[in-house]
Amino acid sequence: MGQVKPNIPLATTSKFTDSTSERNNPMAHQIENMAYVGQTPWHGLGNQLTPHQPIEVWAQQAGMDWQIESSNVSYMAENHKGQNLILPHDEQRVLYRSDTHAPLSVVSQRYQEVQPKQILEFYRDLTEQSGFELETAGVLKGGKKFWALARTGQSAALKGKDVSNGYILLATACDGTLATTAQFTSIRVVCNNTLAIALKGQNSSAGVVKVPHSTKFDAQKIKQQLGISVRAWEDHMYEMKQLSQRKVTQTEAAAYFDAVFNNTSLSNTEQDEGIIQFYRNVASQANHTAKAENKTEPNGRAMSKVMTMFNGHGRGAELSSAKDTAYGLLCSITEFADHERRAMSQDHRLDSAWFGAGAGLKQRGLEQALRLVV
Repeated sequence: MGQVKPNIPLATTSKFTDSTSERNNPMAHQIENMAYVGQTPWHGLGNQLTPHQPIEVWAQQAGMDWQIESSNVSYMAENHKGQNLILPHDEQRVLYRSDTHAPLSVVSQRYQEVQPKQILEFYRDLTEQSGFELETAGVLKGGKKFWALARTGQSAALKGKDVSNGYILLATACDGTLATTAQFTSIRVVCNNTLAIALKGQNSSAGVVKVPHSTKFDAQKIKQQLGISVRAWEDHMYEMKQLSQRKVTQTEAAAYFDAVFNNTSLSNTEQDEGIIQFYRNVASQANHTAKAENKTEPNGRAMSKVMTMFNGHGRGAELSSAKDTAYGLLCSITEFADHERRAMSQDHRLDSAWFGAGAGLKQRGLEQALRLVV
């Protein structure tokens, strides 16, 4: 079988790491670099910067001061004489880092890559003229994924001084796992929980702009599209207020968590069955004789954890906005995904919470919570 080889200039392929963070964090070899201002972000990673740093400093400290380069792909084959041949494969290119020459992915000739500095440059006029402030930026998976998060200046409080701030997250990946995505996001101050803003009764694109890699990245066009959705923040906080005013029983809480983790119904007729199944799932994780392939066991552990968090042990769970309310249910799910869900490392958890399974869990949590206030 032929072996695909990218035409990359000979160079070291060792991964770029920040030597200081590598000494302080044994998992740092999995993280290219991250930077932040203010308090340590919820994921606990990165180099701290003083506020209002220029984009150039962010690029250096966040590990985003390199380019994605590309080269044609060739492959090795053997002819009938046993001779090795190196042949071109014109339909694809390999993307690689300009600083280390480490390969990132193999893409089609039509693929439109987005550069790390373009993600930061997106915010230049927003930070210089519109009062936005970059708060965190960085690189994941060896440079295959990178993002920047900026605070918009929007802020709102529910009862009990439960404050959430508005952000815009811009992220992209060059390995086929993520379109370039600009997303309105809220962060609950008391627990640093993150939640992508998606509104009840609207399609999943509300508050988000996605640019496929078959299309050229146009920062100004994205900003115009997001501008149309600025009211999404006010609508989002209105929905959070509704959730904070909706009291829930333990039966409803158990049915909610069962619906989120097991994709079951939240109808009133099935809530009694939901709580029975909930406690069955919780009990299953205590049964040491259960088979390893029993799929309810990990959900049982997770559901037990979020129920405990909801009942006073989560961050901000005793605030009046969250105590025994639908908003408290949602906060338990977001806290679990951001801080408690099993992950190989904090950067894996961040990746999951924003872009992967954790993000999906939070989305289901939001959808199910909003069903409680219809």
